[in-house]
Amino acid sequence: MGKKREPLKSLIPSERIERAILLLRGQKVMLDYDLAALYDVETKQLVRAVKRNLDRFPPDFAFVLTPKEFAILRRQFGTSSSWGGRRLPPWAFTEQGVAMLSSVLRSQRAVRVNVEIMRAFVRLREIMKSHSDLARRLDELEKKYDQQFAAVFDAIRQMMTPPAEEPREIGYHTLVKRFEEP
Repeated sequence: MGKKREPLKSLIPSERIERAILLLRGQKVMLDYDLAALYDVETKQLVRAVKRNLDRFPPDFAFVLTPKEFAILRRQFGTSSSWGGRRLPPWAFTEQGVAMLSSVLRSQRAVRVNVEIMRAFVRLREIMKSHSDLARRLDELEKKYDQQFAAVFDAIRQMMTPPAEEPREIGYHTLVKRFEEP
């Protein structure tokens, strides 16, 4: 009989991976610089490996953000201005593209990190499925019961909806109050 293998200790907290998964063009993707940080390589090394193996990354596996998407991303995350930082739009990798990365990076860490990323994608799919199942069940219940429960169903729907992020104020705030002269 073979030995039972012990699961490997996680290299990266799953929350960190899940925070790096974004929704772009209707797909869950991870950006090249987030993946490079997880794989512990420089972003330019990761991009270079992808460009050397472009035939392994069709458009449904990986794509470069458009200038408009890149500008939105820069504003959203507050990345640096034209005086430094990244000048070229990042690559976005779908779940299949992330899986393909382990074959082009060829390191033991890349294989282990890929396993953890794949598990994070699976968890997100399960969460999304349970959320849609819950919404469907709520609709069914609402159809069965009369208007007296409408407020309850509305409250549940509001709790299921993620809060809208309010834009942060820009500028300095002082603690000293200014007095106006009469």
